[in-house]
Amino acid sequence: MPGELSRNAPPSASGPPAPRQRADARHNRARLLQAAREAYALNGTDVSSSAIARRAGVGAATLYRHFPTRGSLIAAAFSEQLSQCVAALDEALQDDDPWRGLRHVLTKVCMMQAQDRGFSAAFLSQFPDAPDVHRERARAEACLAQLVQRAKDTGQLRKDFDPSDVTLLLLANNGVLRESPAASMAASRRLLAYFLPSCLPTDGAPLPQPAPLRLADLYKPPHRTG
Repeated sequence: MPGELSRNAPPSASGPPAPRQRADARHNRARLLQAAREAYALNGTDVSSSAIARRAGVGAATLYRHFPTRGSLIAAAFSEQLSQCVAALDEALQDDDPWRGLRHVLTKVCMMQAQDRGFSAAFLSQFPDAPDVHRERARAEACLAQLVQRAKDTGQLRKDFDPSDVTLLLLANNGVLRESPAASMAASRRLLAYFLPSCLPTDGAPLPQPAPLRLADLYKPPHRTG
């Protein structure tokens, strides 16, 4: 009867999104991640969130709906690179030749640095809202220490080599990066070619005491005032 209330409850505005809405949301998220990766690769992770939203062609509200914090956007944008680092470390630890495994990891990470200016910052910055990044970094440090010790135990690595020397290499590699990707890659390869032979066992003079460096020292965000 017309005067009776319908027994069917009206659709809730807070119910599950329609398929079209879900597709739009996935599309916007993908555009934001692509824009973030491109911007970070060119200029590092100091690019503002509003600039990334403009690059993606969406509003700031859309960006913050998907990525409420800057750290969550950076972590998501570089999740693939972080996975590649972890895979390289796992592969190196399974290699029967410890020196070959360590050499492979150093080459891989230096190459990733040279290809993407934002990589070091994404992997090494202190973002309290990105626990996965910190967990992977801690795992990376533990794996590197194992690789170094294995190479020492087999006599393939000089005895006074210290895991912090890997950080020293990556700091130096970060410093030779140029605006041109080709120049960055060429400089990185040459630096690594100088570094690797110096890691081999030698009867020469021992190295100075290792510097107190950790992976977290590779990138320090600029001091912001105001």
